[in-house]
Amino acid sequence: MLRDDLSDRLIHLTRGKSATAAEDNFISILCDRSLRGSGRDIRGGFKCVCFSEAPLAKISLMLALPSQLGCRYHPFGVMVGKTWLFERGGRPVIYQSESEYSILADEIKYRHVRYEPHRGIDYSWEREWRVQTDVLDLEPDATTLIVPTREWAKQIRDRWNFEDSRAKTLFGIREMLPLEPFPWHFIALEDLGFPIRYEDEV
Repeated sequence: MLRDDLSDRLIHLTRGKSATAAEDNFISILCDRSLRGSGRDIRGGFKCVCFSEAPLAKISLMLALPSQLGCRYHPFGVMVGKTWLFERGGRPVIYQSESEYSILADEIKYRHVRYEPHRGIDYSWEREWRVQTDVLDLEPDATTLIVPTREWAKQIRDRWNFEDSRAKTLFGIREMLPLEPFPWHFIALEDLGFPIRYEDEV
């Protein structure tokens, strides 16, 4: 069924106390080729990597109007297929009252998200998925990088090629080994037509 509120892709956006911190976190993801699990906002001490199944166009709107919508994320992230994450244990969260946590089987308690709209507690707009893991390895062929602009993507490619070339030159093997092709592919949020601001406020 074709619907504009559903997607077969899942998105993980980076957080940070500032846009610069979020950008640094994103660069670390590229270098490590992985996402690290966190227990933040997850009851029971579980470590998970979290995603949203909201379509990218909807998320882009939130990023374009962060102050109005109370968005806590920045325009850097990764996008993977639902099937890819499902095969690695990823599942939608279960939105329910806090009292219902205890009735969940232990092996799925990591999926609990408190939902009590009569008390103003409603995160269902995040359309969250979780995979319980300390580290989720990313495969460049199965991952799309989300960045704010085409220029930002170009700068990362240029930086990659420069550092790869410099490393090979330092080790004296410049003529023996070609540059490693940049393994990632991008989607720039500016191409979706939303003005994305990601610089730190001055």
